[in-house]
Amino acid sequence: MTSRLETYRVEAYNTAKLSENKMHDDTVAKRFGFSGGLVPGVDVMAYMIHLPVRKWGRAFLERGLIEARFVKPVYDGEIADVKGEERDGVLAIEVESRGQLCATGSASLPASAPSLSLADYSAIPAVAERKPVNEASYQLGKWLGTVPRIWAGAAATEYLTDVRERDPIYASEGLGHPGLLQRVMNKVLVDNAILGPWIHVGSRMQLLSAGKAGDEITARAKVTGNYEKKGHRFVELDALVVANGTTPLAHCQHIAIYQPREQAAA
Repeated sequence: MTSRLETYRVEAYNTAKLSENKMHDDTVAKRFGFSGGLVPGVDVMAYMIHLPVRKWGRAFLERGLIEARFVKPVYDGEIADVKGEERDGVLAIEVESRGQLCATGSASLPASAPSLSLADYSAIPAVAERKPVNEASYQLGKWLGTVPRIWAGAAATEYLTDVRERDPIYASEGLGHPGLLQRVMNKVLVDNAILGPWIHVGSRMQLLSAGKAGDEITARAKVTGNYEKKGHRFVELDALVVANGTTPLAHCQHIAIYQPREQAAA
């Protein structure tokens, strides 16, 4: 039996206009064939997370599984419609904007969170000095760390505003939004190399426990892929995102184009 969820409508917001990644800058993004700066994929994924949290509540934040693939850009100020259809316990999710399919994914609620050992994921710091990205930056099998990050108080509230999250569960229960874990996955790349414009293209995130607003979050990531495809250079990561050095929050796979093929201006 299939049931359709009420569409979640978001006015998208480009949180990264001033970031180091100039793929979020209108002028630079146009050089790569886009019509303007891209709303970060991690924020589009945050929009998608709204549906399974609406359906399963805190249980999803404690052990939910979500996958997302970004196929077309979502642009600042445009309406993004997040649509969900459940069949046999799996929620298929699509994001549409400007009449185009922009992201696809799925979410489910396992009976229990898998058990992962901290000891299986090497805890190392981010590089002391970032250097311009090259293939060695994300060498296959290499372990990468991140600078610890904390979203507490005003920063936690600002994040919810930025991703247009209106579900009261985060504020009322003092919980961190899983989209913050995706931001940390992006930081695995950013904290270890100086990147040019780059694009997050897909993620899989198995939540292991509900994060709390104010947790110190780090990632322990291993490079599982580094390859060229259609002129783009891709990197794939397998990581454990950890709170306060002790509590596994999520097991994540993350895929990004770290050196995109540049297109001639139209």
